[in-house]
Amino acid sequence: MKYFKLPDLGEGLPEAEIVEWRVNVGDSVEVDQVLVSVETAKAIVEVPSPQAGVVAKLFGEPGDIIHTGEPLLGFEGEGDDSGTVVGELKRADTETRQDQFIIGAAQSSRQARHQRATPGVRALAERLGVNLESISGSGPGGLITNDDVHQQASQQKALGDAEALRGPRRTMAKNMSLSHAQVVPVSIFEDADIGDWKKGADITMRLVQAIAQACEAVPVINAWFDGDHLSRRLLDEVHVGIAVDTPEGLFVPVLRDVNHRSLPDLRQGLENLREAVASRKIPPQEMQGATITLSNFGTMAGQYANPIVTPPQVAIVGAGRIREKVVPHQGKPAVRRVLPLSLTFDHRAATGGEASRFMAAMLAALGQP
Repeated sequence: MKYFKLPDLGEGLPEAEIVEWRVNVGDSVEVDQVLVSVETAKAIVEVPSPQAGVVAKLFGEPGDIIHTGEPLLGFEGEGDDSGTVVGELKRADTETRQDQFIIGAAQSSRQARHQRATPGVRALAERLGVNLESISGSGPGGLITNDDVHQQASQQKALGDAEALRGPRRTMAKNMSLSHAQVVPVSIFEDADIGDWKKGADITMRLVQAIAQACEAVPVINAWFDGDHLSRRLLDEVHVGIAVDTPEGLFVPVLRDVNHRSLPDLRQGLENLREAVASRKIPPQEMQGATITLSNFGTMAGQYANPIVTPPQVAIVGAGRIREKVVPHQGKPAVRRVLPLSLTFDHRAATGGEASRFMAAMLAALGQP
């Protein structure tokens, strides 16, 4: 059997969730025919076949997680070392073939839970309607015990079944945990006086352009920071990740090279990204490589926030709901429109003074008519 392993779907994408198999065991497939749809980095990706052949085995079911480099599908025939083969195939004494993987076959979470429970515990779980996937075993080596099953059954009766996070929400949860573990966040807040803006101004694009100008004024904020080696890389181009809220979860497509593009070009680029997100056809690479992020939550509600920095980025800008406020204007109190701003930065990579100067540069840019 030839083993096709899950290919690298892009930098920083170590795993994928199986969404739908497009083939079945016994099917004949052609080169580049879609084998399976997977979801990773908040995008659905169709994986094509690297060869023509007959499908001998599918590794995993919809909802299972497969890691990059693990077997995804098996073709009939003997393997070689062409890169679509994982591991080595050796003959057994009975002349049958035994599969021996270098990195191990993909194992679903339900298979892993199944192997960490005795037959008696599995029978108890089935009788009580408990899903072993939802239990972390308290026994030796994570073994699931009768008490674990009874406790889970009581929880389910009182609260209902827990829902496992999938797709974008699962990715968001992992990214937030990574940020909490790696970033030393500090937030500062300000109000931008936008009373002189022309009617119908494109708020998001004004924010993007203000971020670009502030990054040019304070380059240390437009950087990637390596906490393991305590090193940073200052970046010339400004690639802004734009947080997009959807019913499925949070997506952050990247608007690239914003400091060298016109406002109409940026607007069209953002519309293209939003359409790709809405259709779930956005390529994974379009959500990678951001140097700083914008969360424009003010389109819904809220004034200030502590937005979360995603490593290796150094900062994220939050924009709140525009409101009217009495502020000094030309030496007198006046009712003006103000835009609340929040800036969270990683204090390992930037000083408070640098973050404050960045905020001041944004205020200056947004204060222009």
